[in-house]
Amino acid sequence: MNIPLKIIVFLLLFIILACKTNSDKEKNDLFDNINNNKDLFTKTNPPFVWEGSNIYFLLTDRFNNGDITNDKITHRTKKTGKLRNFEGGDIKGITQKIEDGYFNDLGINVIWFTPVVEQIYGSIDEGTGNTYPYHGYWIKDWTKIDPNFGTYEDLKQLVEIAHKNGIRIIMDIVINHTGPVTDLDPLWPDTWVRTSPQCDYKNYENTVSCTLSKNLPDIKTESDKNVELPEILIQKWKAEGRLDKELLEIDTFFNKTGLKRSPKNYIIKWLTDYVRELGIDGYRADTVIHVEEDAWKTLAEQAKLALIEWKSKHPHKVLDTNEFYMLGELYGYNIHNKRNYKFTDRKVDYYAYGFDNLINFQFKYDAENISYEKLFNEYSKLLYTNLIGKSVTNYISSHNNSSPFDKNRTKTYESATKLLLSPGVSQIYYGDEIARPLFVTDTEGDTNLRSKMNWEGINNEETKKLLNHWQKLGVFRKNHPAVGAGRHKMISEKPYIFSREYNKNNFLDKVIIGLDLNKGKKTIKVNSVFAEGEVLVDKYSGTEAKVYNDFVTIDSNQEIVLLELKK
Repeated sequence: MNIPLKIIVFLLLFIILACKTNSDKEKNDLFDNINNNKDLFTKTNPPFVWEGSNIYFLLTDRFNNGDITNDKITHRTKKTGKLRNFEGGDIKGITQKIEDGYFNDLGINVIWFTPVVEQIYGSIDEGTGNTYPYHGYWIKDWTKIDPNFGTYEDLKQLVEIAHKNGIRIIMDIVINHTGPVTDLDPLWPDTWVRTSPQCDYKNYENTVSCTLSKNLPDIKTESDKNVELPEILIQKWKAEGRLDKELLEIDTFFNKTGLKRSPKNYIIKWLTDYVRELGIDGYRADTVIHVEEDAWKTLAEQAKLALIEWKSKHPHKVLDTNEFYMLGELYGYNIHNKRNYKFTDRKVDYYAYGFDNLINFQFKYDAENISYEKLFNEYSKLLYTNLIGKSVTNYISSHNNSSPFDKNRTKTYESATKLLLSPGVSQIYYGDEIARPLFVTDTEGDTNLRSKMNWEGINNEETKKLLNHWQKLGVFRKNHPAVGAGRHKMISEKPYIFSREYNKNNFLDKVIIGLDLNKGKKTIKVNSVFAEGEVLVDKYSGTEAKVYNDFVTIDSNQEIVLLELKK
């Protein structure tokens, strides 16, 4: 078998690192693991392909309460606006649903959850009601897990159980700002943060070197000056009995990397620790537009090295040879921008600064306004021309987008079909699959989009049917990298039939899909994608059919056909 050069180079680097740091037994384990997993690159075992993955994005606090003992563990007791305090969801709740098989049944192979590091203790009112940091984006200490979300051991267990189930973990990370200043959360020193001016987005400078809001201190990520740690952090660590440990780790990191002890590099150290220690697979980077691109490049470089280090020390836990993955929230980016994000005074190619994927803010508009074929064809062409080696993440709803594709949940089946069958990475927002309401009475702002997961709704027969639709499409996407990462080709306009083909690293994957078909018996042109006499399976209905004269006949009571070669 011929293994691609990129993989060979990666494995050699992997082995070298292991030989420098591991015992003889661990070295042997590493070689055994590589040998035992060669089938990841054969034609019989579909590899995990980031570009065709199916991501499930959830708010940690709103998804599932797996440990009621941490619900009231902090003194966040002031009255808040509706749904503006912690509601009980935690890390254990995510793990519980992995173990229950919920994600595997839905065809999920990546989970992205909102930040779980320690949040500010106080609350603020930005005009939408008093709010505690349930969402995870108001950070107090990057080195600790917030007690309301769980513990470090909970996070470690989550990653391990996810990996055992073939699921990768994306950690949501913030570099741009600390949490707001409150009576319980002092302002960090001016060597670290600025409190003005507020961003006005008139040019690059006034988008990056500024504060997102009035009381959201902006980390001076542009600084390359050595700075001392904030005294408030030193005293906090001292009170928690871990000051010496943290200082030693900081010295080790900077001595090893040679980086300046600048604000951004401290945070990069703290964030990559989770990769180095736990084997986190990727980041979703928050507010990319507000941080200098060189900072993202350094983060990506250090995260990739951290994952290689983790793999070298845990060979028996390695899933594959994929590098660390960088997904960016570059506000306003859309796939038609290709590799250029335009400020008023310059263009920036963020893909050139460490990002593998950017969230596609355009998808929900395209899903609303153009046909299946135009959507699929345009996206496939862009991904295979201007974005080769990169990708975009499509979504229909999210935690901070007030104009989702299907706000009233009246097009729930169409939502699944368009999202899960579109070229690129798909991102399911928690509850899309069971029509979780995107409007909550008496809430303000983004909290409409952040209600608690309505698990009780799954018992409803109509909801079960909807969930089954999402599951069938999701599992098909998961099993076939061709769906999201393959080349799209229309076979016929009426009935609407198309193929997807993915051919990379000695792995060939082909599927044929039909949409808006007539119920009952339907004849589908194969267009030589599959050979004469081969048996195909429609994974939507379970029907089998043999290719005859370049056609198959599927007799089902469904309007969708998902064809694969029978194994």
